[in-house]
Amino acid sequence: MRRDGSPLAASQTGPRRGRGSLANKTDLNPEDLSRLHFLLVLLRDAADFVSGLVGEAASGSAPAGVPGSGRWSGPAGAVISRTMTSLTLRPGRPDDAGSLADICYTAFATLNARHHFPPDFPNRDVAAGLMAFLFGNPNVYSVVAEQGGRVVGSNFLWTGDPIAGVGPITVAPEAQGGVGRRLMEDVLARAAERGQPNVRLVQAAFNTTSMSLYTKLGFDVREPLACMNGTPPAVVFPGYAVRPATADDAAACADLCRRVHGHDRTGELMGGVAQGAAKVVVHGGKVVGYTTDLGFFGHSVALDNVALMALIGGAGRISGPGFLLPSRNGEAFRWCLTHGLRVVQPLTLMSRGLYNEPRGAFLPSILF
Repeated sequence: MRRDGSPLAASQTGPRRGRGSLANKTDLNPEDLSRLHFLLVLLRDAADFVSGLVGEAASGSAPAGVPGSGRWSGPAGAVISRTMTSLTLRPGRPDDAGSLADICYTAFATLNARHHFPPDFPNRDVAAGLMAFLFGNPNVYSVVAEQGGRVVGSNFLWTGDPIAGVGPITVAPEAQGGVGRRLMEDVLARAAERGQPNVRLVQAAFNTTSMSLYTKLGFDVREPLACMNGTPPAVVFPGYAVRPATADDAAACADLCRRVHGHDRTGELMGGVAQGAAKVVVHGGKVVGYTTDLGFFGHSVALDNVALMALIGGAGRISGPGFLLPSRNGEAFRWCLTHGLRVVQPLTLMSRGLYNEPRGAFLPSILF
């Protein structure tokens, strides 16, 4: 029977295609049509909302109401909006350092606190010092994002060596979606213009949004990392002498880096020598390992784990939040833990373009 009491036609008494299906309903009354129209409107609006969420996730931003965050390679969260305020990208200037330090400190602190990890920057002054260093370094390219006339984010590309490194990238919490993606696309275009064969970065493993964004932009996961901190164990390996590096060690260190990685990082090594932080380990009269600094910004290369552990044992201190150890290197990882070092947070080394699997032991910097 129909709702009005009239009988169903014979063709309408057969089996339906499924419960609640409208496939065989050819006699919808005005009330049914109204309800169906209302349902379709709801479905359309829901689809629009989900599409917005997907777009925000692809751009590296977080759902509405989640405060902004940052990462050496993890753009900040931003409020979802269907209307994108005009976004302008421009080269960074030294007078941007103050506002960018505020964004950088807040973004990193917010993200890490949300995941119950200590901040990468203990206070704003440290972030300000980093910004001043970046704008004073001729080998660092900077790009700044503006929305509505306000600075809302930045990104940096380190170009002093054959392999380019990205970071830090941070976006203000009030910025609208897509800022992080645009900032990444800009530095990748810059690297392409320079003809650099590979771009690398390190991101926090707990930041699944940034990992997804970078993968979509062509980056591949290369190494799981553990940020290690504590008091370096004062362990001496017989026959392995650790001493400060000098400019005379540059050629030997470059040869070692090319043997392990397929490229050299002489620019960073000389920076470490100038700062008095770089060290080498010598065995059998040859340089078998070096570090630009045992810490967040330093990288280390060694022929084997003994040389690497000798460098760690002879470092005397760990700078910043810690040094980055590939956790697949079980021997070195266990040695560090056994000697009292602790894991601060997990990170991921990612690369885009040419990549050679390392043929030795190494510690990447926060760039790569």
